Amino acid sequence: MASLSDYIESYLKLLLSSVPDDWVEIRRRDLAERFRCAPSQISYVLTTRFNIERGYVVESRRGGGGYIRIFRLGAAPESDALEIVRGAVGDSIDRKAADDLIARLAELGALSAHDAAFVRAAVLEGDDGRQPELERIVRARVLRATLLFVLTQSTTE
Repeated sequence: MASLSDYIESYLKLLLSSVPDDWVEIRRRDLAERFRCAPSQISYVLTTRFNIERGYVVESRRGGGGYIRIFRLGAAPESDALEIVRGAVGDSIDRKAADDLIARLAELGALSAHDAAFVRAAVLEGDDGRQPELERIVRARVLRATLLFVLTQSTTE
């Protein structure tokens, strides 16, 4: 059985697929009323399922006239992929977010299957779990450097 978050995600993806511009503007309150949930549930779905690693950018303004704009990143050329990497990889990153980002770049065609496997091997192996924060910091640095190297090499060939 699907959860409420699944239904909200499906609804938002349906909205995005029905517009030619790859973006929609909605009100958090309207969504909460539609799904009979708290606005925080909408925020949770936006944060966990509509992030840059999954190919979305969300703009939000709270308040009475507030809105949420969801942009779907299109089939980005490598230069857009470089911007995705710079924006998505902060000072630290967990395994799931790193894997989601690699998958998204492969889906966009910015990474070949071989390159995606290479990057995964570089950043997703070897954690021992004893110092998780340090592992997230090191993973972010290695991920950023590896992706930027692979993406710039593919554009110069």
